Amino acid sequence: MKVILLADVYKQGVAGEVVEVADGYARNYLIPKKLAAKATPAELARAERLRETAAARKAELENRLNDLARQIDGVELVFGRRAANTGKLFGSVTTSDIAQALYEKVGIDINRRRISQQAIREIGLFEVPVRLGTEISPALRIHVVREEELASFLAARGAAEAAAAQAAEPVMEAEAPAPDAAE
Repeated sequence: MKVILLADVYKQGVAGEVVEVADGYARNYLIPKKLAAKATPAELARAERLRETAAARKAELENRLNDLARQIDGVELVFGRRAANTGKLFGSVTTSDIAQALYEKVGIDINRRRISQQAIREIGLFEVPVRLGTEISPALRIHVVREEELASFLAARGAAEAAAAQAAEPVMEAEAPAPDAAE
């Protein structure tokens, strides 16, 4: 019997697909559980509409993910952790820590499983890729410093950012004095 799958069915196919299954399997399992419908011309047209709306939803979700990817690409996060003299951390910077810090800094809540990195266990600068969208692959810049050096690192970084912002401002030309209007 030909049926249209209304949901993904293990070893049969994905939702919207037309498959040939045993009559008893369709009548006794798939159709009563609303996993499939008999492949009639009306149901085939309905399935086509479902596929079109699903494709539109998928494209819209992909666009939103690509927008998020552009927003978080290159974001820098700083973590202060206790570390040994060798530079090894006593703990680690986990994907949960990175997701939480990203939410606090940018306001974008990302599932920690999309952050593709094992826990960071030493001091340094790390590029951490995030799996979002298909257009670009955003990367977060993670700075891990010793807890004691965190305040001085942030102060030095703030001063460097202020200097860079000041250098980026266009130099305003001195306005020429307006000619005196004699009456």
